Amino acid sequence: MNHVYKIIEVTGSSSQSSDDAIRNAVAAAAQSLHHLRWFEVIETRGHLESGLIAHWQVTVKIGFTLDNTP
Repeated sequence: MNHVYKIIEVTGSSSQSSDDAIRNAVAAAAQSLHHLRWFEVIETRGHLESGLIAHWQVTVKIGFTLDNTP
């Protein structure tokens, strides 16, 4: 079966880790989209407060398959 993919970019954040930021981004996308297939990290950054990491921000591309149409 041939697939057609759509790609979106979303940015997740977390005060815990960059991995949690990725999970938050994917979970948010999964609430309104279906058939998610892959993700690619394209940018990682963070916010600093008093010289310490306050939170992580990670931008990911997420690919998903489109619904089949007759």
